[in-house]
Order: sequence, then C-alpha cells, then structure tokens
Amino acid sequence: MTDQYFEANRRAWNLRTEAHAKSDFYNLRGWKKGQTSLQEIELRELGDVSGKKLLHLQCHFGQDTLSWARMGAEVTGCDLSDASIETARKLAAETGLDARFIRCNVYDLPQHLDDKFDIVFTSYGVIGWLPDLDRWAEVIAYFLKDGGVFYMAEFHPVVWMLDEGMEFIKYPYHNAGVITTENSGTYADREAAIHYTEYGWNHSLGEVINSLLRQGLKLEFLNEYSYSPYNCFDKTVKGVDGNYRIMGLEDKIPMVYSLMAVK
Repeated sequence: MTDQYFEANRRAWNLRTEAHAKSDFYNLRGWKKGQTSLQEIELRELGDVSGKKLLHLQCHFGQDTLSWARMGAEVTGCDLSDASIETARKLAAETGLDARFIRCNVYDLPQHLDDKFDIVFTSYGVIGWLPDLDRWAEVIAYFLKDGGVFYMAEFHPVVWMLDEGMEFIKYPYHNAGVITTENSGTYADREAAIHYTEYGWNHSLGEVINSLLRQGLKLEFLNEYSYSPYNCFDKTVKGVDGNYRIMGLEDKIPMVYSLMAVK
C-alpha cells in the first residue's frame, strides 16, 4: 500500500512543480538574477559550504540545491517527482551551475548513487512524506563521510497538529499512521487549477532525533523557532522581522526547528 501512497504523491508533486515554478512564492525570476532561495536559519547554522560535497534530499526543483552550488558546494539533489528533477536540470543548464540531479524515492537512493558527502541537507516540508524515519536515517548515514554533518530545517510537528485553517488541533503529534488529504491549488499558488490526493505522516521530535541516534550520529544541536520564514500556512501575520506567525498564536507555538548531527 505504501507504494501506492508514494505514486500518488509523485503525481501530486508533478502537478505542483509547474505551478511552483511560475509562482511569486518561489520567485524564479529573482533567483535567476542571483538571489538566494535559502533562508537565514540554514545559511547561519550550516555556514560555509565552499569546496564541500553536499547531498540534498527531497530537493523539489533544485532551487535550494543550486543556491548551495552558487556558494561553492559540489551538489547532488534527489527528488521523487519527475517534473521537479526535469525542472532542476533545466535550471542548472540555464544558469551554468554544475549539479547532479537524481529522480527516485529517497529510500531507494543508495541503488542510484555511489558516493560519500561532507553534508547531507534537507529542509522545510520534507519528512512528512516519509512513513519510516529509521529507513530515512539509514540513507543519511549511508551517504555521509566519517565526520560529515547532517543538517535539516523543518516545520515543527506542533504546526502539523493544527487543522488546515490553523484554528484547532486536528492531528496527532506522534506518527499514528497515514494522513490522507484532498487538495486544490497549492501553498505557493492557492488559485492554481490543480487537484490531487496526497498522503503524509506526522513525526515527533523524539522520533526524528532517535532515528538519527540509532544510526550512530551525534546530535550537535536542536533549535526551535516561533516563526516560519515562509508564508505557506493559513491565517499568518508578517512580523517586523519579515517572518510569519499564526494569527492569535504569535510566539506561543514553535513553527520551525533545525538540527545538526555528525557521523
């Protein structure tokens, strides 16, 4: 059954990719002129990547991957969506940035790539598409060099407990099985004429951290933030710092967390 979930999600992200590439949310026009798509959180916490080999898991259409390449990293990106990887390759060719992109389920990446990396990176809205974080952590450990770092910035599991309107608690904090949703539009373009079913899983902080520890990685830090750098939820208000919070819950709930672990 899980394969059917992945196939449905692949189709959903194929639909989303075209809408996202055209959206103001992703601002490809500005990005092509040299603006970074990376956020202050990961830029500050991950630091200098020049000369480092970086693997980006669940990279969507490669904007962040290629932003790391602009900063001097040797990059490889992986994503489930055919349309995302096709778009990523076109962006790399158009901008003249050196990058490798692989289309596969993240769980299957060891079957498609034989390499080791200084950094494995993933960010914002990624692990909720994966049912089993132990398998995810195995992939991370497999591709990291000894002494290499895994870094992630992700939306906080408390946010995923709220209903789609951000008004009440609807979903469990822990992984209680698959969550099925019917969607129209997308967070980057609410009016996009696309309709799809998607399947996701909630993951607690304990589940995330313990999956990495079981692979022998050492946790360096865990940070939690009361804001989102992206305006991708309902009922958000923009703060003077330029970040977004849920109206009525401003600075009362965590919205993003980040962590670094070393092999």
